[in-house]
Amino acid sequence: MADRTILHCDCNGFYASVECLLHPEYRNVPMAVCGDPESRHGVILAKNEPAKRYGIQTAETVWQALRKCPQLVLAPPHRTEYVKYSRLVNEIYLRYTDQVEPFSIDESWLDVTGSGLLFGSGPEIADELRRVVEEETGLTISVGVSFNKTFAKLGSDYKKPNATTVLSRESYRRLLYPLPVERFLYVGESAGERLRRAGICTIGDLAQARRERLVELLGKSGGDLWDMANGLDNAPVRRFGESREVKSVGNGMTFRRDLLGMQDIRLAISVLADSAAARMRRHHLRCTTVQVTIRSPNFHTITRQKRLPAPTALAADLRTAAIELIRAVWNEHAPIRMLTVTGSGMVPEEDAGEQLDFFDTGAAEKREKQEHLESALDAIREKFGRDALSFGSVLRNDLGIGSYENRKEE
Repeated sequence: MADRTILHCDCNGFYASVECLLHPEYRNVPMAVCGDPESRHGVILAKNEPAKRYGIQTAETVWQALRKCPQLVLAPPHRTEYVKYSRLVNEIYLRYTDQVEPFSIDESWLDVTGSGLLFGSGPEIADELRRVVEEETGLTISVGVSFNKTFAKLGSDYKKPNATTVLSRESYRRLLYPLPVERFLYVGESAGERLRRAGICTIGDLAQARRERLVELLGKSGGDLWDMANGLDNAPVRRFGESREVKSVGNGMTFRRDLLGMQDIRLAISVLADSAAARMRRHHLRCTTVQVTIRSPNFHTITRQKRLPAPTALAADLRTAAIELIRAVWNEHAPIRMLTVTGSGMVPEEDAGEQLDFFDTGAAEKREKQEHLESALDAIREKFGRDALSFGSVLRNDLGIGSYENRKEE
């Protein structure tokens, strides 16, 4: 069977590029888009090309960036504009194929296998897309061309800005295998450290390792990485608008000040669990596992999870499990900068049967009351807004809790 032709299109410095379109005076000065430093969201979200020359890095703190470039212009994000430009760019992609799968607000995969007769080869379509997007929106994109989604994504990252990179069956080993293993898709900091300790330092090392060894090191994801590094990714590109399977639902927040003690922790967990549970119910899903991520002021991060006795979409269940996890692994007097509560192992609501205790009818009644209560909260918030009802303890807190703008959804 003939290979597919997959493109991965990535808008270059998307947030910063949109800001430069909105404010042309930013184009020739070092500029970065960042969160609000006073709310401790002071990290660099995107930077323009002049800022890159000073070594400004995405995700570094604002104060680190200003040490490198004291004259750096800091711009707040304008998310509605980013959504508008994302839609415009994807509308251009849809002229060439209906198989357009957004990966994030500024990245999309395209399957153009059936578009060759109309528009030419994969590299020709990539170059035309780069030209059309720039002409019609003012943005530039980098495009990877390959026979699967993994290598197409790595191709768009290979050379920037405004470039086309082809990773064919003949060239992908030569171009990718010398790169550090952390450059590979889905290899984060923790996985990269584990792989390096095992002597796997490059993408080539990853591809040439025994698959069983990677499973021993990283679990099922290790086997998936081996498959992808060896060109065996056959995942389809979804059609635009096709719903993606929800695998987890969570909310996280970086607080205006560190959490100190269980009173702060309970408040934070209550709000995050409430928000995550409401989203599960909105998707008609229940989770079987609760995961908590804790980050200290010095950015030390730990993640722990536990299996639930029954699938749930109740904030009370998520809250109880999350607090149990924190008590088990964290000194409650140690400061916490960021918390995330996530439900995973999702099952459809209709399949989430529960084995009831024949001898404990009181527990069943209590659970039924809790379900009615949280469903009533959903209805009120749907009608009057998400902040219409909240916890009394949220009022006048100094942690930044209470505004949905401060929370990060997963």
